Amino acid sequence: MSSARVNWLTGSLRLLPTTDRCRFWRGALGTIRDSPTEKLQRSVAADPVLVPATNLLRMLLALDVGSSTCTVALFDPAGETVLAEKVWRSRRRQTEETLPAVEETLTRAGAAMDDVRYLAVTTGPGSFTGVRIGISVVKGIALGLPQPPQLIGLPVLSAVAARFVPLAAPSADVWPVLQAGRGRFNWAAAPADDPLWLPAAANHCAGQAAALVAALQATGRPVWLVGEVSSGLRQDLQGLAHVHCIDPAAEFDLPEDYKSTPGISNGAGAEWAGLTETRGEGLARLAMRHLRAGSPACTSPLQPLYLRPPQ
Repeated sequence: MSSARVNWLTGSLRLLPTTDRCRFWRGALGTIRDSPTEKLQRSVAADPVLVPATNLLRMLLALDVGSSTCTVALFDPAGETVLAEKVWRSRRRQTEETLPAVEETLTRAGAAMDDVRYLAVTTGPGSFTGVRIGISVVKGIALGLPQPPQLIGLPVLSAVAARFVPLAAPSADVWPVLQAGRGRFNWAAAPADDPLWLPAAANHCAGQAAALVAALQATGRPVWLVGEVSSGLRQDLQGLAHVHCIDPAAEFDLPEDYKSTPGISNGAGAEWAGLTETRGEGLARLAMRHLRAGSPACTSPLQPLYLRPPQ
């Protein structure tokens, strides 16, 4: 491993506890030994279906490893295309899995780390270790690149909500929700007319299902509740006619008042790419919108967003 790669790996681990750093090195050093170019040459020879990226000058790398469902995506801003993406279920092993996933994603796209000009990462809420690992890896990658990249930190709930915001009627709000374990949920609320959907930290909430139901009862506006809507939560919400639940992982119906957009069909399995895109793709597209708007997400230091104290 070159001295440059050791330097950026070391820098990325400074924020991690000692035990996490040990697990990180055991997992990463056994996997990442060659340069992306060397690895790509062997992969191309072994995998004839590889399609090299056509524009490797200003790529965006998006990471979301703050929960049990993790994703790494390489996005081409010029072509508005996801070149490669890896999605996997992690059992609290992000320390060992994240960097190999980055390497695999780059190789699949025919790209190298030096092609990355933008780095987007979810800053929480999520697991304490997962959020720290995502931010640390992004900072470490940035330190090792020859040209300092643009860093974009976004709440994971923003990435969940972003694909639905363009569809919601002006009178409706989009509330993203994610399961936080032990019957808890994380959610946020913001008007659907905000194209960047960057709610303040104060608008992020955490609690049991009863607290979420009470918050939805208190609002006087129609709400699209999108994300990880468990069957138990659906039952608790049956009496709230103004709340429409949409779980992208399951079949769903769009509300009748959705915005008329070409390519959308109102029914189960809606035919719109935005509703089937993964969280990594949604994060990448939202990050580009923030970049073009020059939002605070592109200028503020990367800081974890926690909704409760460590246990």
